[in-house]
Amino acid sequence: MDEPLLPPTSFTAADVERLDDECLYQGFFRLERRRLRHRLFGGGWSAEVVREVHVRHDAVGVLLYDPERDNVVLVEQLRAGALDDPASPWKLEIVAGLIEPGEDPVDVARRESIEEAGCKVGELIELHSYYPSPGACNERVTLYCGLVDSRGLGGIHGLDEEHEDIQVHVLGFPKAWELLEAGRLDNAMCLIAFHWLVRERASLRARR
Repeated sequence: MDEPLLPPTSFTAADVERLDDECLYQGFFRLERRRLRHRLFGGGWSAEVVREVHVRHDAVGVLLYDPERDNVVLVEQLRAGALDDPASPWKLEIVAGLIEPGEDPVDVARRESIEEAGCKVGELIELHSYYPSPGACNERVTLYCGLVDSRGLGGIHGLDEEHEDIQVHVLGFPKAWELLEAGRLDNAMCLIAFHWLVRERASLRARR
């Protein structure tokens, strides 16, 4: 017999006392120092807790998949956070973008697929919504699989005003999975999306 799932936590945002949010830096992203107290599992309240939080827009990620040809479409670009990577700071990723206030994540997913990969998406399947690093960042990611026709895709894309220089790669799923197992697809969006696809791939291809 399966064990029951854990019950939902009994704590909510009402169980946190926000004492102060101080802006330490404001640029493309924002860094805040947050002072707070919170209720304890054993009862009562914590002492004052101080944490630095990276504040940024929520984001979407889109794994572009062609079930007819069993291809995935990946983008490659320089990533500032990976400048010290021992292999290369150019990373293979799925399409992704930030959600501006008031935007629908679905609209962002479709727009970014065109801007980054020159690819028009058909059906969009929502996979997960998650916090990549809730101990340090408030960003929440909504992840999709976008069904596409990969014929004719490739080349260099991106917006000049955003300093984007993006190479598009169309790969058969087996080759892409080899890259994942070899550690080349080493970011959370890729890993989560590909592990979903390896489970759902047969059913997606059966819908052709």
